[in-house]
Amino acid sequence: MYLDHDKHMVKTKRVTANLPKDLLDEATKASGKGVTATLIEGLEMVRRSAAFEKAMALKGKIHLDVDLEVSRERNSG
Repeated sequence: MYLDHDKHMVKTKRVTANLPKDLLDEATKASGKGVTATLIEGLEMVRRSAAFEKAMALKGKIHLDVDLEVSRERNSG
């Protein structure tokens, strides 16, 4: 188990992987973190990228009728 960014305990899964040494060395150097933290950061980037692609696939398919002037009004009381 490890602590995520919000300090929550997260279940872990031990894996064995054959990774290109140069790529791993460059990635850990770029992140300034150890191997595990670098791999977690990379996996999170893949997850965000997939979510972004999913959101972009919806571009132009959702119609929102928003009155910007009304939505910007603040309650003064």
